[in-house]
Amino acid sequence: LAKYPEIKTLMGPDPHLKWIVTGMVFTQLLACYLVKDLSWKWIFFWAYGFGGCINHSLTLAIHDISHNVAFGNKQTKWNRWFAVFANLPIGIPYSASFKKYHIDHHRYLGGDSLDVDIPTDFEGWFFCTPLRKLLWLFLQPLFYSLRPLYVNPKAITQMEIFNALVQFSVDLIIYYLWGLKPVIYLIAGTILCLGLHPISGHFIAEHYMFLKGYETYSYYGPLNWLTFNVGYHMEHHDFPSIPGCRLPMVKKIAAEYYDNLPHHQSWIRVLWDFVFDDAIGPYSRVKRLCKLAKES
Repeated sequence: LAKYPEIKTLMGPDPHLKWIVTGMVFTQLLACYLVKDLSWKWIFFWAYGFGGCINHSLTLAIHDISHNVAFGNKQTKWNRWFAVFANLPIGIPYSASFKKYHIDHHRYLGGDSLDVDIPTDFEGWFFCTPLRKLLWLFLQPLFYSLRPLYVNPKAITQMEIFNALVQFSVDLIIYYLWGLKPVIYLIAGTILCLGLHPISGHFIAEHYMFLKGYETYSYYGPLNWLTFNVGYHMEHHDFPSIPGCRLPMVKKIAAEYYDNLPHHQSWIRVLWDFVFDDAIGPYSRVKRLCKLAKES
C-alpha cells in the first residue's frame, strides 16, 4: 500500500454482485421447475453438470459477501441478509455459520483449533493413500460442515437461526409446489460439486503446501470466471476487503509482488496431484499455535 496507494481505490462494494447473485438464484428456481418431472438419473446428471456448479459458485459469492462487498461495511446487516438469500439454492443453511468461522480463517490463518479450514489429525492420519484421499475429496462437504463443531464449537447465533428458518421454509415451499425431485436436485448438486468436482480444486489449491515454505497459492485460470476470482487467493488474503472482481487489478498494479510467487495453472491438476502424490495429503497444511489458542 505504501508503494501503490491506488490499491485503496479498489476497496469497497461491488455494485454488480447483488444482481449477478440474484440472477443465479432465480436461474436455480427456474431449474427446479424444469427438473420436477425428470427421471432420477437426469436429476443427478443436471445436479452435477449444471445446478451444482451454480451452487458452488454461490458459496463463493457468499464468501465475498462475508467480507461485506455486496453493500459495503456500513451496511453489514444488508450483507448478512443478502447472504441468506444467496444461500437459498444451496438447500442447506450455510451462510451465517460460514461468516462466523471465516473471520477466524483470515485472522488466525493456520491457527491450531482456531482455523477450522485445517483438517483434523484423524483426517491426516486416515486419508493417506490415493483411494482414501479420493474418498476424502468426495466427502469434503461433510468434513467442512462437521469439523467446526469438533475443532472450535461456537454458540449458535440469531442469524444462524434466521438462516435455517428461511432456508427450510423455502425448501418446503419448493417441495409443496413441485415435489421432492427439485429439492434433491438442489441439495445433491451442492454436495456433489463441493466434493469431487473440478471447481473444488480451489479447496486444495489455496493453502496446501505443494512447495515447502509456501502456504497460500493463487490460480489464474479460466475457472475464476465461475468462482468470483477466488483463485486470486494471495491477493485476497492481502486485501480481503477488495471484491473478487477487482483482485486481478491488484496483481496488475503490484505485479512484482505476485508474478514470481508459485501459483497453480489447473485445479484439475491440483486434484490429481493431491490424490497421487504421496508427499501431499490432508497433513500438508501449515499449523501454528496462535496467542488466543494458548490463552484458551
